[in-house]
Amino acid sequence: MKHLLSAGDLDRDEALLVLDTAEKLRELADRPIKKLPTLRGRTVVNLFFEDSTRTRISFEAAAKRLSADVINFSAKGSSVEKGESLKDTALTLAAMGADAVVVRHPASGAPHRLAASDWISASVLNAGDGTHEHPTQALLDAFTMRRHLGDLDGRRVAIVGDVLHSRVARSNVLLLQTLGADITLVAPPTLLPVGVEQWSCSTSYDLDAVLPKTDVVMMLRVQRERMNAAFFPSAREYSRRYGLDATRMASLPEHALVMHPGPMNRGMEISADVADSTRSVIVEQVTNGVAVRMAALYLLLAGAGPAVDDTVPEQRSRETP
Repeated sequence: MKHLLSAGDLDRDEALLVLDTAEKLRELADRPIKKLPTLRGRTVVNLFFEDSTRTRISFEAAAKRLSADVINFSAKGSSVEKGESLKDTALTLAAMGADAVVVRHPASGAPHRLAASDWISASVLNAGDGTHEHPTQALLDAFTMRRHLGDLDGRRVAIVGDVLHSRVARSNVLLLQTLGADITLVAPPTLLPVGVEQWSCSTSYDLDAVLPKTDVVMMLRVQRERMNAAFFPSAREYSRRYGLDATRMASLPEHALVMHPGPMNRGMEISADVADSTRSVIVEQVTNGVAVRMAALYLLLAGAGPAVDDTVPEQRSRETP
């Protein structure tokens, strides 16, 4: 594959290849020296038209750990504020010799438009487009689940909250069903998208009924910045019906994981004690995100370079006296 635009573009073998590659690269996080020479001389551009902390820093760390040169582009303070189009921005990046462009954009489909155009020959990675998709988030979520639960075939995953505005939910449904998981979307009717019955998952309005038979519960942030209407009576009512607190967490099976793509609204969709509990793998998701994005960049850009199995031992030998 030249681009990573949608979790739905990955078949089972391709998804497992990314996850297996990330597993090898994840070892770097525990070493004093966290760099490989794999992408030396390549240029990765983070093209962010929307604010982001975790995703932008994660991609930047991933590219730098592979020794790539990184250019961070933010729409704020750029020519975009003066009216420059996506096409002209892309042509500028192409002229600078970008090998990969990581795109976050408020318009759904913007990374696909960039990849399908002749404006730029670089690989395009979708870092979140509108309310459409966020494939690397789904990959890091699946990676985290697999590290704790093993094979995801038959595992039951509940995705809870603002599904309507969540690109994370869409990508997770596509990827997890490819990996054999059983997904249930839990939300009030107003926060489920039209046509959700055609998705490869089930739906529920009752969180308490779903939790006891769940292996993973993934809480979604209520995206108030995308809401232009009243989707629920009040924050307090939403938290009472769909928030994960200590009482609800106690109804989960002993092995169940609590996840959240971040950023969290503590006290609304998830309580502080649950977010900081031993069941929570939210901080681990951030660490795993760097490894997964390293794997994505490696597989798209490494070409005929050394295999991960060759470069990782080389790094280990440097660290051994």
